[in-house]
Parts: sequence; C-alpha cells; structure tokens
Amino acid sequence: MPPLVVGIGEVTWDLFPRGRRLGGAPGNFAYHASRLGCRGALVSRVGHDDLGREALARLDALGVDRSRVQLDPLLPTSTVDVALDAQGCPTFLIHEHIAWDALEAPDTLLSYAPEAAAIAFGTLASRDPRSRATILRFLEAAGPRCLRIFDVNLRQGYHDPELIRASLERCEVLKVNEDELPRVAAWCGVVPDPEALRARYGLKLVALTLGGRGSILCTAGERREEPGLAVPIADTVGAGDAFTAALAAGMVLGADLALTHRRAARLSAFVCTQVGATPETADFLRSDPCFH
Repeated sequence: MPPLVVGIGEVTWDLFPRGRRLGGAPGNFAYHASRLGCRGALVSRVGHDDLGREALARLDALGVDRSRVQLDPLLPTSTVDVALDAQGCPTFLIHEHIAWDALEAPDTLLSYAPEAAAIAFGTLASRDPRSRATILRFLEAAGPRCLRIFDVNLRQGYHDPELIRASLERCEVLKVNEDELPRVAAWCGVVPDPEALRARYGLKLVALTLGGRGSILCTAGERREEPGLAVPIADTVGAGDAFTAALAAGMVLGADLALTHRRAARLSAFVCTQVGATPETADFLRSDPCFH
C-alpha cells in the first residue's frame, strides 16, 4: 500500500476576483502527494454548511482522503480574500472565527497518526489555542519513523517566535522561503542561512525556496542547489505546497535526493503556469521525463 502522507491544518475557499477555489496549504500538499505515489490525506475542519459540503466534494474529486476532515456544527467554513499582483503573486485576507480554528483531537484522529509516513504542518492553523493543541498532539502521536515537515508559511500576523521555535523542535524537515528565512533565523538566534537552522535544531533537511531563482536543500553532509525555471506565470498560488509535496513523496518513497529536488522544482514551476493551487497534473507528470 502506498505510504500515507498527511497535511494537517487549514482548508479554505480562496475568493479570487474571478471566482472561488478550494485552498489551504495542507490540502494542496495532500493533493500533490496523492499524484506522486502516496496516499494524500487532509486533517482539518469545515462548517456544517453549503461551503463545507462543497469543500468535501471537491476533496473527493481531487482524490484526497478527507475521512478525518471534521464538521463543525456552529462555526462556518473558512474563506480567504485573494488579490493577485501583476506577477501573479497573491495577497491573502484570512478571516477569523471559522471551523478549522476549532480542530479537535478525538481518539479516532490520534489513532490515525501512527499510520502516517509523513505529516506536513504550518503556522496558520496554530493561531487558535484549540487547533494548536490538536496539531501538537497529532504530531506527538505519530510513529518514530514519521517524517514531520514544518512548512513555515507565514500569513498575516498569525505567528510568533515561540510558535516557530516550538514547531522547529517537533520536525525533521523545514521548508522556508527567502522572505521567511531572515525572520525565522532572527527568532531562533542564528544567521540567515539554511544550514545554520538545520544545525541549530538537528534537522534532517532544510529546503529554502528562492522563487524564480531556484531552491537550496541542506542536509548534514550536503548543500544542493537547483536553478529556477523560466516559465510563463499564471499565478504562484500553491507552488510552494507542490514543492513540499514532491519533497515529502521523494523522501518517504526512498528516491535519490537530487532527483527529488529536481522533481520538486519542476512541479512547483508547472503549478505557476496554471490557474490555482491544484491543477490537473496527469499530462505533465506523464510527459516530463523527470518523473519516469
């Protein structure tokens, strides 16, 4: 059976000027992992409303296991206002008091955690003490071989140095972008270099994404750089999530790190050429020799 790869945290409807699309980094991550040979699953919470039912139907259509997506009887399904600049880079207005803020940790969820080969989490869904506690309990309940991936993903003011440091102490892999790196490094008291963060927390790997300039992977014995790819940009929403998913899939499936890095770079570049975070990737994966 393919390895179980879980994204835990927010699920949202992203409200673009031309319509809404299902979003949220954990679900985007799970979708791409499911297309790369894993069982992609989402742990989140939606409202008992029309948008919640539509979100569940969309997750089914994407092939994401949503059996651990909870229904909240009172709080609404999350929506996010999204604006894109001329380069396709998004700005998010994330609303509060929504369903995933109240993510719970019943025994049925905690007993699911040991099945996971990898779990990806970020900062946004930990803005509320209830969801923060659930995410920490889920990470603690995972097996000793589980790859815990912290994709920093700073949004608005929903993060703090204490949360960043606590998350780094609970992960084996860190994914950070060039805007986040200096802030995270300062909060952790190290120079803004991925190797400094890796060494400070004893991580297996740190991935630094540099937008169109490429990306860097640092392990204990290696620093690997992958150049950026010149592609026409539709929007950049979800490109980082695709990168993280390809990284996770390669690591849990035992692929060569150089190949895994190349796949992550190519998949994230492809997502930039498409509208939305979860485009159909079947033709791309079949035609790109990197994935054969």
